[in-house]
Amino acid sequence: MTACCGPGGHGGTAEAGAGTGSELTPPPRDFAVPDRPRAEVLRGMVAVPAGPYLMGGDDEDAFPDDGEGPVREVTVSAFRIDATCVTNSRFAVFVKATGYRTQAELSGWSYVFGGFVPPRARHAVLPGRVPGAPWWRAVSGACWRSPEGPGTSIGERGNHPVVHISWHDAVAYAAWAGKRLPTEAEWEKAARGGLVRARFPWGDELTPNGRHRCNIWRGDFPVRNTREDGYLGTAPANAFTPNGYGLHNASGNVWEWCADRFSPDWHAAPRPETRVDPVGPPVGDNRVLRGGSYLCHHSYCNRYRVAARTSNTPDSTTAHGGFRCAVDD
Repeated sequence: MTACCGPGGHGGTAEAGAGTGSELTPPPRDFAVPDRPRAEVLRGMVAVPAGPYLMGGDDEDAFPDDGEGPVREVTVSAFRIDATCVTNSRFAVFVKATGYRTQAELSGWSYVFGGFVPPRARHAVLPGRVPGAPWWRAVSGACWRSPEGPGTSIGERGNHPVVHISWHDAVAYAAWAGKRLPTEAEWEKAARGGLVRARFPWGDELTPNGRHRCNIWRGDFPVRNTREDGYLGTAPANAFTPNGYGLHNASGNVWEWCADRFSPDWHAAPRPETRVDPVGPPVGDNRVLRGGSYLCHHSYCNRYRVAARTSNTPDSTTAHGGFRCAVDD
């Protein structure tokens, strides 16, 4: 993946700029999974109907090396998906009930956008830079509770997406909640909201009639964000108008983990008429990320388009990485 979307995992050293993900075991999941009534599991979720849709993209802004294309027909079964990303408040309930400690907490550091590290936390910035993306900083003490490092907190951001979440953390929460992560094919169908080959969850124009529909970087990246869309960092998980299926922020705000291992080559195996998951050999243990984030900008990473995709190691944690859950219908 490109470092602009998020540096690698905790498996190496923070000073090196990006770990390999090979030296760190997943956080222990030694908690009981409650027996939840179906109505409780489905609360806050929206229905996505079964059937085919056209997945992928091949427009002029596509990243061929990411495997966005070719556009192909994919069929998925009916499922439910969270209308919003999991919020700080919801994740806090999980942590209180289980005592779970995230990958970033166990490692002692995570990645933060350098411009967001406040003066009181600058002492915690570890040496080194991420090659090709010097705006990232490895910050000691940065985690979901302290998104910008020591002395910061989620404070009044209870309804914002939880961040600094690894794929392993997301899977653990989903299991506790009686859910799972969506497959990549499910995620994209849900994000499209019933539209056919649209660039964004709401259509083809980024700001239809001058209205902002997502939280991305506005201005000159990485030095100036005009906040034209109303936000500098994360926005509330339910910000902006939802798409046709009821999903909020399927473009921008935070990257979202999917269940799948990442493959950039959609041509590597025959494509049956009906399938749920992508084809092709995975790239190591990297997992798919979808949706883009508040750091995406058209000048270098316009991966806030519905068809765009990237990946990272399952132990990676950043200040713009979150998730939402799914269940079978």
